[in-house]
Amino acid sequence: MATETVCAITSVELWQAKFKEAEEGKKLLVVDFTATWCGPCKAIAPIFLEYSKTFTDAIFVKVDVDQMPAITTEWKVEAMPTFLLIKEGKVVEKIVGADKDQLKKKLQLHTGAGVHA
Repeated sequence: MATETVCAITSVELWQAKFKEAEEGKKLLVVDFTATWCGPCKAIAPIFLEYSKTFTDAIFVKVDVDQMPAITTEWKVEAMPTFLLIKEGKVVEKIVGADKDQLKKKLQLHTGAGVHA
């Protein structure tokens, strides 16, 4: 069975652990704020998973806004899906909506992957 490349955040502790892992490893933390009832979220989910396999230098996590309202509020997420790209504890990009091209472009920019392709 393949290793899961997107970590579903099910607790504040897990969120803090992933956040710390990204910060300490100087890695890009890519957060998908999603909801089970959100159509565009479901549509982009397989693409997000694919990107997590392509951009292996980044840490990919998924936050269900209904299960983790404290995290959603803390990061001022108001629409789904919202993607946050966080580097060294700060948001470097915020993409609102299921825009796979924009997401890919920003991933390339902040991971350095595919820039010379």
